[in-house]
This record gives sequence, structure tokens and C-alpha cells, in this order.
Amino acid sequence: MTLLSRIKLLCKQKGISQRKMEQEIGISNGSSSKWETSSPSIEILQKLSSYFHVSINYLITGEPDTDVKSLNAKDEHDIAKRLENTLSALDMQEGLMFSGEPLDDITRELLKASLENSIRIAKINAKKFTPKKYRPENE
Repeated sequence: MTLLSRIKLLCKQKGISQRKMEQEIGISNGSSSKWETSSPSIEILQKLSSYFHVSINYLITGEPDTDVKSLNAKDEHDIAKRLENTLSALDMQEGLMFSGEPLDDITRELLKASLENSIRIAKINAKKFTPKKYRPENE
């Protein structure tokens, strides 16, 4: 299923047209039809995510949202710290490029979102498969 077909399904579930959704999130009429062959910007993905109350990951992959309720404040801090360390390490490397070009701001934000999502999923999966006898008592 493509991004556009997920958007159509979400519109149908919400009982609105694509045109109304475009108007409500502030994009030009008909621009969502282009998502069959090209991806929207991270800003539009964020607007869609907020508008439909789904994750960006769901919009892009179609995979159901992960259970973020299982993460506590310490987990969130660990995720933020690991993300910060990873991005710092990437920034220190000279010549970090994508398709032979230096990363622009939008690509860097997409990379950051992808890394954060991957770290979050890894943290959730690690919690799922850690036997209860090895988990801290405050979970």
C-alpha cells in the first residue's frame, strides 16, 4: 500500500475528502495526488501525522504504531541521549553525504527522525523480550 492509498483510507475513515484534508492542513489543492510518485516534505508528513493522529512511521511504512506507552521517562532520556550521540558522531565525520551531495537541512531532519524511530523501536523490542525477573522493579 502506498502513502497515497493510506491517506485516502485515513480520509475515508475520517469522513472527509482529500481536498478538504488538503485545505485543513494548508497545502495546495491536488498536491496529495502527486504522492503516488513522489514523497511529501517532512513538514507535510508532520502535519499529516498530527491531523490523522498517526505516526510518521505509519504514513511511510504502513506498519502499525508502536506502543510508546511502555516507555518510561528513563527510556525517553536514553533515546534522546543515544540520538544526540549518534548525530554528534555523524557530524564529526567529514564528507557525510547522500548521493554524493552534502546533507541539506531537510535530509538531516529526515535522517534524525528515522534514527529516532529506529532507536525507539529497538528500545521497545528490548523491553518486550527482557524476562520480567531481569527488569527493574519500577517498570
